[in-house]
Amino acid sequence: MELRDYLRILHKNWILIAVCALLGVAVAAGYSLAVTPKYQASTELYVSVRAGDAAATTDLVQGTSFARQAVTSYVSVVNSASVLDRVIDDLKLDTTSTKLAAQVSAESPLNTVLIDITVTDDDPARAAAIANSVGENTSYIVTNKLEKPVGGASLVNVQTIQPAVAPVRPSSPNVVLNVVLGLLIGLAIGVAAAILRSVLDTRIHSSHDIELVTDKPILGAVSYDPSAKKRPLIVHADPRNPRAESFRSLRTNLQFVNIGDQPRSYVITSSVPGEGKSTTAANLAISLAETGAKVVLIDGDLRMPKVAEYMGIEGAVGLTDVLIGRTQLSDVLQKWGRGQLYVLPSGRIPPNPSELLGSSAMSTVLSALTAEFDYVIVDAPPLLLVTDAAVISKFTGGAILAAASGITKKNELAAATRALDHIGSRLVGIVVTMLPTKGPDSYGYGVYGYGVQNEEVSEETVERRIRRAARA
Repeated sequence: MELRDYLRILHKNWILIAVCALLGVAVAAGYSLAVTPKYQASTELYVSVRAGDAAATTDLVQGTSFARQAVTSYVSVVNSASVLDRVIDDLKLDTTSTKLAAQVSAESPLNTVLIDITVTDDDPARAAAIANSVGENTSYIVTNKLEKPVGGASLVNVQTIQPAVAPVRPSSPNVVLNVVLGLLIGLAIGVAAAILRSVLDTRIHSSHDIELVTDKPILGAVSYDPSAKKRPLIVHADPRNPRAESFRSLRTNLQFVNIGDQPRSYVITSSVPGEGKSTTAANLAISLAETGAKVVLIDGDLRMPKVAEYMGIEGAVGLTDVLIGRTQLSDVLQKWGRGQLYVLPSGRIPPNPSELLGSSAMSTVLSALTAEFDYVIVDAPPLLLVTDAAVISKFTGGAILAAASGITKKNELAAATRALDHIGSRLVGIVVTMLPTKGPDSYGYGVYGYGVQNEEVSEETVERRIRRAARA
């Protein structure tokens, strides 16, 4: 993926990333508040070797060298039971030397004769008391037990040069550091989840996803409208709606792609059901008729016809009756609206739709309509379920494929395009439907400066308009 793909993923999943970041901060803050504060107190010891008043410089150097070598061993003495048991007795602590050793740490800076002792405890005063007691008892054990010659005083001197004081602030938890780490970890988890979600999601979401599947042109993009089922004919019901403008844009693009001698007859289909093919076919036909062109809309979906319902006309007699020779084509064409738009409903649902649509009678009907009308729009079933759309497309100038954002999968779109290529049908282009109105995949005319106002139209008004258009 390119940089723009990652930026698009971040833009699209910014809510998920923000939630993960906030959860990380919340968990870190909760942990910091729940954990018992710990305090650290430190004391520092100095190790030296006694020398007489008349000691030579060489003796002093040797004594210092001995102290540096010995101090590494004295560091281990700090956590020994002999020291810690005395500390427990001195302070009357209710613990053992093993447990206390976990609270005490000692180290010696490189090339020094110093011993730094640090004690961690949940009580600041007790931490300082333990640290001072450990220092005193370490000095006692070293000078009186370990380094005391028989019959004489010890030459090694261990004294406290920096006594421990009770700390004011806890050493842990570090709330600020924990919150920052929680934020960073939450962001990392959010970004990883967003990328994983994008990689595993095989659905079409934008024109960019379609370009990864096919090189066919994108003829139009229609935004999602939750009320589309109530008013499917948006071009007629609400001409100022942005969705209506998107169908007019589809009409314009369709005029540009048909420059040659190809017949102006198109099959509108999709990969799977529910992608808005019937709505696209009806609105495209209406928008073409708005230009003064003579248009016929055919309901070629002989399995689940929708055109008659959308257009508000009687669909009991139609295409199937013409194909079996029961009636004449001119008798079943119904004029719709004030323009030159005619509708050919499906008629009764037959038991053999594919055979009827692939018959010579269907070819004759389409040839006659193509010769008489400027545009012939055929609503056909989905490609991946039945072969009806592929069969009809051979008799027309090509197929227009509807792909719904968030519904159509990439492999389904690829299979649909292969199905058309396999039979030698022309895929004119893709129409992206149900695009979100917000986010990186959105499609809004305000972005392009159209400034189209969305006028709310009641369902009753829509029905009255459709009935009036059907009677005109």
